[in-house]
Amino acid sequence: MHYQGKIYRPWMEAESVLIQTTLGCSNNQCTFCTMFDDKRFKVRELADIFIDIEEARVIYPRVKSIFLIDGNVMAIRTEMLVSILDKIKTTFPEIENISLYSGFNDFRRKSITELKEIKSAGLDMAYTGLESGDPIVLQRIQKRMTREHAIEGMELARAANIKVLASFIFGLGGKERSKEHAINTTSLLNIIQPDAIAPMALAVQPGSELEREVARSEFILPTPLQILEEEKYLLENLADFNCYYWGDHGNNISPMRGMFPGVRQPFLDKVNDNIAHNPVTKQNIIQTFAW
Repeated sequence: MHYQGKIYRPWMEAESVLIQTTLGCSNNQCTFCTMFDDKRFKVRELADIFIDIEEARVIYPRVKSIFLIDGNVMAIRTEMLVSILDKIKTTFPEIENISLYSGFNDFRRKSITELKEIKSAGLDMAYTGLESGDPIVLQRIQKRMTREHAIEGMELARAANIKVLASFIFGLGGKERSKEHAINTTSLLNIIQPDAIAPMALAVQPGSELEREVARSEFILPTPLQILEEEKYLLENLADFNCYYWGDHGNNISPMRGMFPGVRQPFLDKVNDNIAHNPVTKQNIIQTFAW
């Protein structure tokens, strides 16, 4: 199996076999991200992808889950993605889950017929970076996505029965826009109602544009208390729709995970306990760590 450049996968896919399908990310301009700064976006040759799938069959006696990397694999041509999914299903008849990275805009660039073909070929879940529901924050981080784009993309994915996990970042509005970031992200989640959410605390990546903005005092880091208050607002105001809450990212102050809305109250109790008693809330800015 062959990999090029830095490799990333969601923490909940730790036991999945990784098949590199694309190189990099087609946007690759988000100010907070350095995941794919070592390569330009490119779709790998289908023959090379097939070779890796066949090599994985030799290496692993049983494969339950496969995650397709790099960033927004959904951006590739539908017929090619269907061929890859067919190859995986044929090679691993025991497979239970196939997932990939996708942007909400990638859903928008495909027809509902195409998305249904992809679902029928075996795709189970797409991991999408929502990051924020606040229009100003989205513009500042150069996401090239609007609230309306996210809504449209989610509607298409749901119509095709593709499950969606939406990740977003506590603190991405900085100290100045923490409240608006929390309010608008929660309101957007209540509209799109993804199958799973993955909130994580902001971590300023070395070499990122965001790091330079912090150095120039153009972005003022939020406090740990603001991070906790953002999560508290989310838990208090998220609508009663079923979604899995993957809140146990390594950077989170109050890590927890479980099925929402059943976990609302115990999660709120934990966040409130951290607000009241965690000494980190006395710090002026959050401590950030590389992914």
